[in-house]
Amino acid sequence: MVAYFDRLDETTFAPTGLVSGGWDPGEQHIAPALGLLAHVVETERTHGLQLARLSYDILGTLPIEPVQVHVEVLRPGRTIELVQATLSHDGRAAVVVRAWLLQAYETSPIAGGPLPAVPGPDDMSAWDPAGTWPGEFVRSVEARRLQEEPGRAVSWVRTAVPLVADEPVSATARALGVIDIANGLTPRRPTDEVAFPNVDLTVHLVAAPRSDWLGLDTTVTFGPTGLGLTHTILHDTSGPIGAFTQSLTVRPRPS
Repeated sequence: MVAYFDRLDETTFAPTGLVSGGWDPGEQHIAPALGLLAHVVETERTHGLQLARLSYDILGTLPIEPVQVHVEVLRPGRTIELVQATLSHDGRAAVVVRAWLLQAYETSPIAGGPLPAVPGPDDMSAWDPAGTWPGEFVRSVEARRLQEEPGRAVSWVRTAVPLVADEPVSATARALGVIDIANGLTPRRPTDEVAFPNVDLTVHLVAAPRSDWLGLDTTVTFGPTGLGLTHTILHDTSGPIGAFTQSLTVRPRPS
């Protein structure tokens, strides 16, 4: 099966056509690149630790060409570690992530929280992102959506496409390779009226996903001076497993 990336060597990965993006099909959708960074961090640095928070800064666009990934440790530790990973193209950094890795403890007897449950994927209709967005990435994702109003929706998404060909990838890295799609699942305004790409994504996790379906309880807010925010509570079919935010640059298009 075709994957989003093929590994060329220890630090170089070649994207396939399935990563083509929604704002420009000639560029990479950033979602798989975010998953790739998480995968490389897990591969090189977890050593029994688990991803707790990942803060991505998107420094520029990416052509559909090979990328390089570099990992460095900012704060080493046996139970807590801070790692930074950079994804570059042709010597230019395009995405940087700082990831906190924390030791696992047995806390299932006290697990839980007051975040409300959302309707499951079987309780909502299929929605085709390709009706709103161009590019192959959105066509590789199965989506279901219950939209309350523009900018407010609960969605479920999953993909059968491997993140990296011919190597094991964790459920967490696979999820992080999809969730950036949240910003496009419930636009406040039509995309021919306004552009609203995100410049970052910060996710806090309380559990690894336990199902292929990822639930996205999403709210999109536009401010009065070109700033925006997409806020999402992340679910699997067992319940809430984290939250993430995306800062938007909101740009009205010429009439």
